[in-house]
Amino acid sequence: MASVPALPPKRNSIKRDSTSNKTSTTKLDDDDQTQKQFQLEPFTANIDIDTDEELDVEQVPLETFEDDDESEIDESLEQAVRNINEKSSIFAVDSEDKTERPAPLLTKHPEVIDDFIRNYLSSKGLFKSLEAFQNEWYEAQQKGKLTPEDLTIVPDVYKQNQQFADAIAKLRQDVDSYKEIAGKARATYDKLRKERDFHRMHHNRVVQEKHKLIADIKKLKKHYESYEPTLKQLQHKYEIAMKEKMLTKLERDRIASKITSMETVPQERKPEPVKQKQEKKKEVKEIEDRPNPYLAVELPSLKLEQLKQGNHFRAHSLGIASIKFHPKKSVIATVSDDRSWKMWSFPTGDLIMSGEGHKDWIADCDFHPRGNQLATASGDCTVKLWDFAKGIATLTLSDHTRAVWSCSFHDQGDHLVTGSMDQTCKLWDITTGKCRQTFRAHADSVNFAAFQPFTSTVYTCSGDKTISFWDTRSGQCSQTLFGHLNAVNHALFSLKGHVFASCDASGTVKTWDVRNIQETGSYQLGPEAANKLSLDPSGNHIAVAGNDGCIKLISLHDGRVREMKIDDSIQTVAIDKSAEYLVAGTSDGTVKVLSDK
Repeated sequence: MASVPALPPKRNSIKRDSTSNKTSTTKLDDDDQTQKQFQLEPFTANIDIDTDEELDVEQVPLETFEDDDESEIDESLEQAVRNINEKSSIFAVDSEDKTERPAPLLTKHPEVIDDFIRNYLSSKGLFKSLEAFQNEWYEAQQKGKLTPEDLTIVPDVYKQNQQFADAIAKLRQDVDSYKEIAGKARATYDKLRKERDFHRMHHNRVVQEKHKLIADIKKLKKHYESYEPTLKQLQHKYEIAMKEKMLTKLERDRIASKITSMETVPQERKPEPVKQKQEKKKEVKEIEDRPNPYLAVELPSLKLEQLKQGNHFRAHSLGIASIKFHPKKSVIATVSDDRSWKMWSFPTGDLIMSGEGHKDWIADCDFHPRGNQLATASGDCTVKLWDFAKGIATLTLSDHTRAVWSCSFHDQGDHLVTGSMDQTCKLWDITTGKCRQTFRAHADSVNFAAFQPFTSTVYTCSGDKTISFWDTRSGQCSQTLFGHLNAVNHALFSLKGHVFASCDASGTVKTWDVRNIQETGSYQLGPEAANKLSLDPSGNHIAVAGNDGCIKLISLHDGRVREMKIDDSIQTVAIDKSAEYLVAGTSDGTVKVLSDK
């Protein structure tokens, strides 16, 4: 008989070798229960028909089939119908049983290592790898190279790790989505908070204006009440004058009739009218806009690359708060926390004049445009005007209720503007020594106040992080600049008025387009505060005094920032009109001179 050769291992074949143990048989049952799909591949046995060996063939007797055929022929029609009805009833009962039976539950049994690998390769479509794996696996199994440990069940920890990995990936996606939602919520919150602060500030401003109007109305009522006795007196005088007029008229008519009755009337000499001297009243000059004389002039620019430290001298015993250049001479004025002001020849540093009279520190100073006076603002709530010719303070302005931070002259020299810690800015008439206007709108201290060059507009910098512009005629705020995130310490226009820069307590310097009310540039120089800044005559460079002991020099053309280290904290800086010198005042009372020569 011809022998049938052993079947070669095929991909996903259900038939297993005789050497497979009970574990593999159980695994096949488990695969059937978990509905694992396997493919049956056609198999062709190579049997040699011409071989001489005889095959063992079991012969089936034909009598059995013949008897079955005869029994089927002998079956009557009634029996056939009865059999059909019985079968239909059985099928109906089976269908009812099937509907009543609960759905079978699928239980997942652990997989053997080789089945796990087959299923994984099949699920990924790696059929070539699967076929190579089966060939090598069966070959190793037939040769007995596999140990019982190689045929163990796949540990559940891998599956659990995979499940955990899937869960972690999903949770990460959820966390990313939550972060995005939180970011949108934070942005919405910041926007609402800014709008709330803006509306709150606007509400406070409206409330202040309302209180101001109420106070003005009360003053006007009192003022009008004081006029009532005068009006009654004038009314009485008017009645008396009317009576005298009537008597005079009657007397005139009587004399006229007497003259006509006379033949000759002597001509009387008319008395000459007496000239009454009228007292000249002081005229109050109004602030008017005028053309900027520097618009058509090419002004010098500071040379940053050639700038270096030069002369320095000790000016005060305490920190220097402000330095100003004389408008006509090579002289500088310094004010300090030691309650004194001094004038120095520049750049030699020789003392020319000094003055004392304030009861507290001096925060700011400014020269009169004609150069014959100096205004100083102090922490004793006063502003003093010093006359150099007389050597004394000729005027003291004391309407502020708290410390005065700044003072600045108008370019015509008739008016002075001051900013105070009492949240107000005042406009003073120097000729009369009286306050002409008080600007109220800020919610915090007014740190600096000055005039826009050659205009009637005043601008103020406040601790409420805003910069406001005021009309001196109406006393109303014309516009407000928002953008700083901390108290605004100082702001300055260039001589031509085309550049406006400001600095705050967080070290941020911003440039603005005042006409369009928008920010044109921002420079982060913090975290230390930027105390004051100065623009060169051309408006191309900005010098910033910082608490970190450095002078920051900003070039507005290319946006570059250069630092010059000074030993101590810088409180103030100033650039002269020739753009050759930069002067800095430190917290130890020293004046540092930087020059491009």
